[in-house]
Amino acid sequence: MNRWILAARPKTLPAAIAPVAMGSVLAWSHGQFEALAALICLVFALLIQIGTNFANDYYDFLKGADTPQRIGPVRAVATGLIPAPAMKMAILRVFALAFITGLGLIPFGGWWLLAVGAASIASGWAYTAGPYPLGYHGLGDVFVFLFFGVVAVNLTFFVQTGQFHSQPFLWSVALGALTTNILVVNNYRDFETDRHAGKRTLIVRFGKKFGFWQYQTMVLTAAVVALIASLRQQSWWLSLPVVVCIFALHLGLRMAVHSEARNLNALLTRTAICLACYTGLTCLGIAALVATTGRPHP
Repeated sequence: MNRWILAARPKTLPAAIAPVAMGSVLAWSHGQFEALAALICLVFALLIQIGTNFANDYYDFLKGADTPQRIGPVRAVATGLIPAPAMKMAILRVFALAFITGLGLIPFGGWWLLAVGAASIASGWAYTAGPYPLGYHGLGDVFVFLFFGVVAVNLTFFVQTGQFHSQPFLWSVALGALTTNILVVNNYRDFETDRHAGKRTLIVRFGKKFGFWQYQTMVLTAAVVALIASLRQQSWWLSLPVVVCIFALHLGLRMAVHSEARNLNALLTRTAICLACYTGLTCLGIAALVATTGRPHP
């Protein structure tokens, strides 16, 4: 069981939890929180994240991206902890379970959610698999930003309220940006092994300096979102997440200064923690705003 937990990469799971928490708190601020719908969204998001991680572990091994020269968290198939056939079967089972779980959202949002669920699963698989793997062509960042930011936050809000709204979209951009930074650190660390394996991430294509500025730009995007929301509401509560962004900018500087692969594993964890803290402070700010003004977060 420990091997499967390791392969699921628990340190990356805030990427699945954060957008559901954000969408649910926003729905609550509108007085329309649906616990069952929120729970289904959470389980679905976690299964998509785990399935994507399993597929990445399996297909990176097949494509030669995970080698003994790679310095990073242990990869289960490459190190022999989990046999390749067992991992392949696990990918199918996890994505199938995600699809079945997603069916529970149809009563809340309609049959068109089938297409969204299928697209999420297909993209998770195509991240490292298929004839045009997204992660090998510099599109992994787009996948993460869209599905673990924009799609996850807005659909979590929609299935609970029955509507789309500008505020969930605004915050989804911030979460998509910070979640993308988890991938940026991962690709920054694996620059050499990815290049040798023909994995053309954005950092392989444009260099490590691009990766540094991409990280900082994502952090600044999240900070700007918080400031815009704060100004729109005229509430300093919604500016609380900027504190996390200041710390995250410091992490970006450390990434550039301590760029050796061995130094970046801790940075990967801290980037995920920044995402969790940003989400937590935002949710706290929204709750405080509702409590002090007695009106929904518009």
